[in-house]
Amino acid sequence: MNRTKKLWKPFCQVAHRALPSTSRFKLSNYNYNFATQIYFLDCTSSSRIQNPSLYCGLCYYFENLKISGRSFCSESAEKASNATCWNCNEAPKAAPFLFCESCKSVQPVDHSVDYFQIFGLEKKYEIGNEKLEGKYKDWQKRIHPDLVHSKSEKEREYAAEQSGRVIEAYHTLTNPLARAIYILRLEGVEVNEEETVSEAELLMEIMEIREAVEDAADSQTLKEIQSQMQEKLIHWGNSFTDAYQNRNFDEARVCIRRMTYYHRVNEEIAKKL
Repeated sequence: MNRTKKLWKPFCQVAHRALPSTSRFKLSNYNYNFATQIYFLDCTSSSRIQNPSLYCGLCYYFENLKISGRSFCSESAEKASNATCWNCNEAPKAAPFLFCESCKSVQPVDHSVDYFQIFGLEKKYEIGNEKLEGKYKDWQKRIHPDLVHSKSEKEREYAAEQSGRVIEAYHTLTNPLARAIYILRLEGVEVNEEETVSEAELLMEIMEIREAVEDAADSQTLKEIQSQMQEKLIHWGNSFTDAYQNRNFDEARVCIRRMTYYHRVNEEIAKKL
């Protein structure tokens, strides 16, 4: 347990420095769960990762991850060529090519493959979480770092990077707000997540909601406010879908701004519950 605590702090610092801004929403809600799913990932077994060097490999992935909207570059990815398997030279039998079915080797990360492609999903805002979760588990059964602990250093590095990217993709796509920001960035549309609110109506609404949260006398009241925020998130998520489908990116950004503030209210409530 003491060893786990020692490892957790540096990993958390690494993740906060290296993850894209879309992940800020996830890390604040899943600050512990996100990292423990990497260190204690249970898709292939209920046991912990036994080799501490694999933890360092995952840190390597996040330390070397550079985010710039469409492109995601790491040292090994720059060197990678996914036309054929690096180990047996066989051509991929299916896309995306994260794992060679011929020789069972984990492949280097190909950052031209976006998060939707990783899970075989159409690039759209509304997605089915059941299919996403199933595919996520399937990938981890093939590329989890625990499965290659006895293989070459090269493949261990590939597994750490591939597994880390699949985890990041999963958490991005399962979070409605992060998913909205990500899908706009795939279109080359940047979202300023720290933009100051200029809409008087929204500003007043958020102030009133936060006062209600501060004045809440019990957890039941907080849960009622949380439920209201969830309804607003669903409403503005639907509005985002319409705006995105109509290529009205300005309106899509307005929807994201609304979702951001309602999401933050839910974060504050979660801290109090």
